[in-house]
Amino acid sequence: MALNVPGVVIMAVFYLLILGTGIWASMRSRKAEKRFSGDGMEMTLLAGRNIHLLVGIFTLTATWVGGGFILGIAEATYNPTLGAVWALMPVPYVLTFFLGGFFFARPMRENNYLTMMDPFQKKYGNAMATALIFPAFVADVLWVARTLVSLGGTLAVILDLPYAYSIIISAVVAVIYTLLGGLYSVAYTDVIQLILIFISLWLCVPFLLTNPHSLDISQTAYNATFQAPWVGTVELDEAGKWFDDFMLLALGGLAYQAFYQRILSASSYTQAQVTCFASSGFCLVLGIPSILVGAVAASTDWNSTAYGLPTPYERDQVGSILPIALQFLTPPYVAVIGIGAVAAAVMSSMDSALLSSASLFSSNIYKNILRKQASDWEMQWVIRISVIVVGVAGTALTFLDSSVLVFWLVGVDMSYTIMFPQLVCVLFFKVSNGYGSSVGFIMGMVMRILSGEPLIGIPAVIKFPGCRLNAEGKMTQYFPFRTTIMLTSLASILLFSWITSIIFNKGLISDKWDVFKIKRKQKPEATDKNSDPNETSEVSKQLLSTTNRRKKTGKLQKVEFF
Repeated sequence: MALNVPGVVIMAVFYLLILGTGIWASMRSRKAEKRFSGDGMEMTLLAGRNIHLLVGIFTLTATWVGGGFILGIAEATYNPTLGAVWALMPVPYVLTFFLGGFFFARPMRENNYLTMMDPFQKKYGNAMATALIFPAFVADVLWVARTLVSLGGTLAVILDLPYAYSIIISAVVAVIYTLLGGLYSVAYTDVIQLILIFISLWLCVPFLLTNPHSLDISQTAYNATFQAPWVGTVELDEAGKWFDDFMLLALGGLAYQAFYQRILSASSYTQAQVTCFASSGFCLVLGIPSILVGAVAASTDWNSTAYGLPTPYERDQVGSILPIALQFLTPPYVAVIGIGAVAAAVMSSMDSALLSSASLFSSNIYKNILRKQASDWEMQWVIRISVIVVGVAGTALTFLDSSVLVFWLVGVDMSYTIMFPQLVCVLFFKVSNGYGSSVGFIMGMVMRILSGEPLIGIPAVIKFPGCRLNAEGKMTQYFPFRTTIMLTSLASILLFSWITSIIFNKGLISDKWDVFKIKRKQKPEATDKNSDPNETSEVSKQLLSTTNRRKKTGKLQKVEFF
């Protein structure tokens, strides 16, 4: 197939629009920075904690509705071994935002943290916080990779643009406007991108549903035609895996810095709550078109199309089913519009991941540990370099694997099994300390590695009940093992925190071994032992005399003691 020149021109216009919006937002950011009296990093990373409510809703939604979201849902729905019941992303995300709004937003926003790792650094110290930043970094780099993979595959199918060029161009554009204006640029470009996603996806749906090569999706939902029913099933022996995937997506998102970056940029806790609740509705609406694309693809007689046989599933092109469906089941101009939706989704998620990881390194490692006296000018350059490094690392990973779901699940996996229990303990359990956090971190990491991961070829050493070969011949855990690991890590943190607090507070071990300094300070006594008892007695008499006089006048006043 020859290069689709009109499509390339349209995509170039789209990229210029996004880049122009980013440049405009960066200029707006500089004007706001001159009026802002706070820290320069707070302006760059959190838009001065004064982002508009509507912009906040758009940027939070666009962050979650990325290329992995759009292509991953279509991929799962079309896959004959999965089906729509396994395309879980929209519904768990509703739970993510509601839990975040009700429970996690308050302690983060009211304490005016700059990043998600601030409470760890404040409570556990720099050493433990640095160790915990590692899985957060890895999750962000994988996030960049999965968004670029989704775009590279789409552009290669519809525009016949080389995979490498598609990825590199998109990465460069996203890095440039993220460098220019920080969260301001990211947030305002997200507004444009989310509008494009919504319009483009829903514009493609009627053409897909009415194409002559596909059967009515209501007929193929529960009846096997060209392949298994696209709704799919969850067998009893698969229920544990389904539940595990659901909880992974619902709770794993609560341990992403990008989520809290939007929460902390709100002007108040109430605004942060509204942002979460409104975004949950948008995620549901934007997930529907991808399900329909997968359903139509599963209901298509591919032999009657220009694509021919074997089917996309038999050619191992399930990950690219959305662009394939657009290319062969809709008119060319509609396919180009559809790719605009994918490109917008990719850019909106990638810039969030870039800024998220840059925030963690610049604030929690460079500023708080390496150079506490660093100036605002120096920190701006640290943020920019961090963005470039993460962009390069994520781009490099895209050439290792072409599956969107691989990067999606592995990234969220680390957030769920390792970071989520840590975050719950540091925010909601006063007993938690650095010792418990260390044990929980090691426990979660070791158990997760030993449990295996067929997506990246790690064999299972720990085989939970129900572990067996899947339809593709790979050893798979069908027990909710990730949730088990998360709960084990959570219990380990609390148990060892409680044990060590007793050991050090009771003096069972010398204080010199208390690396994390968890021993409680002695409460000051109510009265000074060296004070004169006669003086204390005299003060008491004066207070009693004053109280009696007020009682006589009927005007007993409240006396406050500080």
